[in-house]
Amino acid sequence: MAHAESWSARQNRWMHRLHARLSTLARPATAFVSQPEPRTIGSFARGKQLLAGNFLFAGTLAEAPGRSIWDLGVNDPAFEAELHGFAWLDDLAAVGDASARLAAQDWLVAWIGRYGGGRGPGWTPDLTGRRLIRWINHAILLLRGQEADVSRAFFRSLAQQTNFLSRRWSSAQRGLPRFEALTGTIYAGLALEGMDSRVDPAVAALARDCAREIDAEGGVPTRNPEELLEVFTLLTWAASALSDAGRIAPPEHIAAIERIAPTLRALRHADGGLARFHGGGRGADGRLDAELAASGVRAGPPLGLAMGFARLSAGRTTVILDAAPPPTGPASFNAHASTLAFELTSGRRPVIVNCGAGASFGTTWRQAGRATPSHSALGLEGYSSARLGPSRRIGGQLMELLVDAPTRVPSERSRTHLAIKVEAGHNGYVESHGLTHARTLELGADGRSLRGEDVLVALDPPDRSRFDAAVDATGLQGLAYSARFHLHPDVEASLDLGGTAVSLALKSGEVWVFRHEGPVRLALEASVYLEKGRLKPRAARQIVLMGRAIDYTTHIRWSFAKAQDTPVSVRDFARPARAPA
Repeated sequence: MAHAESWSARQNRWMHRLHARLSTLARPATAFVSQPEPRTIGSFARGKQLLAGNFLFAGTLAEAPGRSIWDLGVNDPAFEAELHGFAWLDDLAAVGDASARLAAQDWLVAWIGRYGGGRGPGWTPDLTGRRLIRWINHAILLLRGQEADVSRAFFRSLAQQTNFLSRRWSSAQRGLPRFEALTGTIYAGLALEGMDSRVDPAVAALARDCAREIDAEGGVPTRNPEELLEVFTLLTWAASALSDAGRIAPPEHIAAIERIAPTLRALRHADGGLARFHGGGRGADGRLDAELAASGVRAGPPLGLAMGFARLSAGRTTVILDAAPPPTGPASFNAHASTLAFELTSGRRPVIVNCGAGASFGTTWRQAGRATPSHSALGLEGYSSARLGPSRRIGGQLMELLVDAPTRVPSERSRTHLAIKVEAGHNGYVESHGLTHARTLELGADGRSLRGEDVLVALDPPDRSRFDAAVDATGLQGLAYSARFHLHPDVEASLDLGGTAVSLALKSGEVWVFRHEGPVRLALEASVYLEKGRLKPRAARQIVLMGRAIDYTTHIRWSFAKAQDTPVSVRDFARPARAPA
């Protein structure tokens, strides 16, 4: 099977190259229909790093002051993909001075000269769509002060890439890559003279994908919150471009935007960042709120699950729990064994987190980040709630899909005048150990306390037989388990009350205290925070409750509560450090 997929991938690349070359034969565009305005802005700090010759992409740093971005010599597909997608133009635009403009123009001209004829790794539908959107967004920056021959080459390349996309968008992988390819086609077809015939087929295809890929709850099959934001952004851009051209997006397109917006609000923490699950990060600062505002959709988060996540919010505190089975099949290529893991944010400060996606730090970190111990969840020693299966080729890369994952994750949410509560369970350990894991989270109505209970229970005779066999295999010592609570790197943690509690000091000045009940041992251990845009994982700490399940039912109770002298409202103006390190 792997050989057949490898042959298919090679055939796909060959077809991309063929159509890229054929696209050069079409009549080029000569101008924009109307003056484009940038819809994207990046990071000023990253832009200055690029100008200094520090090129950090896909977790790899190439230090090459004075060298072209195309002469870095990094042989890594993920690194090359970020280069050829041109999202870094957003960062140069954020700097916006003469040096940033000249660098953007030089690197653009060099790309056209080297790769414009259909050569190089950038000729895939998703990267071409991403690149077209950036070129059009930042056309004023790219064309200002340029000679006529450069301007002609720019429009000729835009037209070639638009023609390529109109031929090859259908070969893009379903999901985010297809949305990028179709949005790029629409964007360019509307913006360039003589390219409008490419628009209608792409609009119709995008409408079909909206109906097929965005479910009734406004989620995507991967259950990746950051990917959902990317899709949402593309859909709002495409709808806006159609509106600016005097056209109306199809009902399926508009309905998808209206379904996604409330779901994203449910996945938004109090600090404005996204919950970090299933390969997704928190997103760029302010981007989520900006895209929600631009969409014009005012609906609030749903009361029930949103893309399988339960949200509790009170006062200045948010808690987001993974309360559904993980993705399966091809959609699980980046999924995590995170069932019943949660994150907690107080005001502008993340407190309890998951380690995050480690893909940018290499294969080992990527695999480690997907395991249950890398999440604020309960796991049995040596086991995750889902396992990584054999590698398969997904989108041209070898990926491990999730297997043996929970299939039943019932949940129930309730509310009183005192608290908001969610109760959930999963069967991820039933086949291996006969145990069902249940977790209850109860957030106080003032947002100052979170009480939790974890239960491991063998529910029926078959489960008890499996449990007995598993306990026998340990020499009647019981099944070791650990409930982990990973702390954000900015949280200062220390053991308190003779080692029976943990004090958590936030940079805002707030202090939270962790306590527990039950036959468990409390420890404060090392952890990591896997954050995109950094050279290496950040050191962090984790609270760990360790015990052994000997009986058919095991209870562990714990709580996080603000210290009594912590004020109700805190003036927190300092921004968290986000610069690469």
